[in-house]
Amino acid sequence: MRVNAKLKDLAARAGRCLGLARTPATHTQVIEADRFDEMTWRETLTQATALRRLADDLADRHHYTTDLVRDVWTAAYKTAPQLRTRAQVDPSRAVNHQVISALVDTPEFIELRRTTIGDAYAAAMAVLAHGSALREMLEHSRDSQQAAEAAQQARQQAVQAAQRVQAALEAVNADADVGDVAVQQLETALAAAEAAFDAVGQAEAHTQGALEQAAPGIRAAARTGTAAATQQARAETAQMAAWGIDAGRLRRMSFAERAELAQLITGHRLAAFTELIGRFRAMAAGERARRIPHARGELAGITVGDDLAHLVPSELAALAVPALRADFAARLAEGRLMVYDTQGEEQAGNGAIIALVDCSGSMTRQEDGISREAWAKACALALLDQARAAGRHFVGILFASAGQRQIFDFPRGQAPLPQVLEFAEHFFDGGTDFAGPLEAAADILAESYDVDDLSHGDIVLITDGECDLTPEWMTRWQQRKTAVGFRVFGVSVAHRPGRILAELCDDVRHITDLADVEAPRSMFRLI
Repeated sequence: MRVNAKLKDLAARAGRCLGLARTPATHTQVIEADRFDEMTWRETLTQATALRRLADDLADRHHYTTDLVRDVWTAAYKTAPQLRTRAQVDPSRAVNHQVISALVDTPEFIELRRTTIGDAYAAAMAVLAHGSALREMLEHSRDSQQAAEAAQQARQQAVQAAQRVQAALEAVNADADVGDVAVQQLETALAAAEAAFDAVGQAEAHTQGALEQAAPGIRAAARTGTAAATQQARAETAQMAAWGIDAGRLRRMSFAERAELAQLITGHRLAAFTELIGRFRAMAAGERARRIPHARGELAGITVGDDLAHLVPSELAALAVPALRADFAARLAEGRLMVYDTQGEEQAGNGAIIALVDCSGSMTRQEDGISREAWAKACALALLDQARAAGRHFVGILFASAGQRQIFDFPRGQAPLPQVLEFAEHFFDGGTDFAGPLEAAADILAESYDVDDLSHGDIVLITDGECDLTPEWMTRWQQRKTAVGFRVFGVSVAHRPGRILAELCDDVRHITDLADVEAPRSMFRLI
């Protein structure tokens, strides 16, 4: 009876050990992913050399970093990323779980995901932008990782001890006449297993303590890194938008095309003025949106008249009252109805839009960090948008000294981005000559007039200077301008316009603040 009682006690202890030895979760990814996510990740990793370099660089000092990089990418890419619990993840990835948890819980990461969801390239760029933060978080977690690996090793040893208990228990069950040796072997195996599981508990408690100690530093690094990544994503989005590339077009590009395009734009000489270019284009788009076909103009007030199309609401209401209809008819005949007074606008032009951009040395001068050249090129790019929206021909002519002239021809305002970037990038750094570029512009408009009878082309001369033109040349210019019927707008950038510019142009704008895109607004309404 004593032996049976002892065996019963040993069997109960063995059951508890065997229960503790159950296989822990083996998920190596903190974020759940389906097979389509996995396919996209593999394709992205193959194409993104920088992503592989980041994972390899992190792996030189830390463990399981490829899994971590993939988790950050998945969290940025998936529409609704599902975070596994700590118990569902392999214990060796405890640090990965803490890092990912810290990232996805920040408001900054939620903001970042607005630009990365469903976009493999943007998600990859977000991971790369987190590179410094990941290094910092992993350094904060070095003790935690060591503790987690020690806990994993202790668990493996405990599982092996539990397997020896299983073998000893089976030996006892197989022996009908249980001997003292078999009982002693079971008891020894149980003691070793129980000690091993106690060590697991201590190791896991140490891991938890190390994780808690590292948590503040990880959270701080996560927020800082994600804020930087968000700012970088916004900057790239703004750069793309400034050059007329929307999100839909970007998503249709391959990873390699996106990377090449980003490099091309960010390496551009005028990349620092992307925000100015974007504001110019937004202003021009706003002016286009305000246009209403056949509109009389802007509301200026209320007056009296007989224009039934512009009756004020109270006059319309009078028609619904039979007793007031006779009075309405009498006032209509006398032109005394209250109507909206509108201020008419000159009709927008047709024909080509030709932007003449001064590329003389003085255009490099800056005010408040913005160069005259940047302002002029931003204005010209907005005019290109204007032409594209109206289906009008656009020609950009960059000029400086006599003979220094580069012509960019964009039929119906359409052009490949590299050509647009070349237009924005090219600069002569010479003197100032108006005659050559103006004659070239007039030739283009005259050719269009001869072919299509497209008069009313628009020339926009953007400059910060003046040049001498002979009276004979000015006379020929005015005659040609009248014959072809084009208009000339002058924009004097950070320079008071002189007599020559006033005589050349029908309309001259003086730009005093290079941060201001509002000054030429009415010009865009007319072009």
